[in-house]
Amino acid sequence: MECEKMSFRQPQLGVCVGLFLALLLVVHAQTVQAQNVQASQPQATAAGQQNSPPKEAPIMKHARGTFEVKMNPQKPDNKEAEGANFGRMSSHKQFHGELEGTSLGEMLGATTEIKGSAGYVALERVTGTIDGKTGTFVLQHSGTMTRGALELRVTVVPDSGTGELAGIAGRMDIKIDGAKHFYDFEYTIAEATLKPAK
Repeated sequence: MECEKMSFRQPQLGVCVGLFLALLLVVHAQTVQAQNVQASQPQATAAGQQNSPPKEAPIMKHARGTFEVKMNPQKPDNKEAEGANFGRMSSHKQFHGELEGTSLGEMLGATTEIKGSAGYVALERVTGTIDGKTGTFVLQHSGTMTRGALELRVTVVPDSGTGELAGIAGRMDIKIDGAKHFYDFEYTIAEATLKPAK
C-alpha cells in the first residue's frame, strides 16, 4: 500500500487516514449485506414450512374378538435343528370379530428343567379384513414364561402390510381364558409412501 512508503507528513497522513476510513466503510457494508442474506434464509425456510399443510397423524384404532388356533408339531429338517433341540410347530388360526380372517405361522419354542419356565418366537401371516379393508400383514411373537409368569409381545412387522392394509402398524394383546382365546389389536393404517423393493 502506498501509505506504507510515505513518511507521515501532515498532508500525506490525512490522505492515508481517508483511504483507511473508506476501506473500513466498504468492509462494513459487505459484512452487513452478508448478515442480511443469512438472516433471510431461515425466514424463507420457516415461511415455506408454515405454508405447507401439516401431515395428520394416523388414528389409533382397536379391533377385538376371538380366535381358534390349531398347532401341529413339526420334525427337525436338518442335523443342526436336531442338535438345538427346540420344539417346532406350525399354526393355523381363525379370527372372529372386528378382525375377520385366518393366519398361517411357524413357531420355535424352548423348555427348561424348571417347571413353568420357557420361551418361544413365532411369525404368522394374517389374511383378512379389518375396518372394511382387506389385505395381509405379518405378526411377530416374542414370549417368555418365568415360573408361570408370562410376558408376551406381538407386533406387526414394519411394512409387511399388503393390499388395503399397506401401511398397517400396531401390536396385539392375547388373553387366554380356559379354552377360549381373545385378541385386542391396537393398530394404525398410514398412507404407504414407499414402493416395494424389486
